[in-house]
Amino acid sequence: MVNHEKIRNKLRAIKTCLEKLEELKKSREDEFLCDYKLTDTARHNLQIAVEAMLDIANHIIARHSFEIPKRNADSFIILCKHGILNREMQATYVAMARFRNRIVHMYDDVDNREVYRILQEHLNDYYSFIRDIVRYIEQ
Repeated sequence: MVNHEKIRNKLRAIKTCLEKLEELKKSREDEFLCDYKLTDTARHNLQIAVEAMLDIANHIIARHSFEIPKRNADSFIILCKHGILNREMQATYVAMARFRNRIVHMYDDVDNREVYRILQEHLNDYYSFIRDIVRYIEQ
């Protein structure tokens, strides 16, 4: 059985990250790129948010005995396949998992301009995930 409280705790963690990211989003690009406190905080919160999303996905997958993901991105693909996440968002979620992997493993290859662009253009993707998961646990 899916542990709704565990999922709600992870959703709270994502929302906390999003609050911080929304604040960072207000920065001017030149200010953001010149301040390691802003860039590092953004990177960290993007990473934590995606890790919480993956924790949720993997918990649901395990509790339903869905197929085992071979890589992080597969967790989102599996939830889309089973109708828990919106299939139209699948490519976006896969990109998020890959970005998280780059932050963790190839951190020196992540351009802070890309981080800033994510802040400006893609925070709604996290909210889409939250909406889908809330809908799922409230069924």
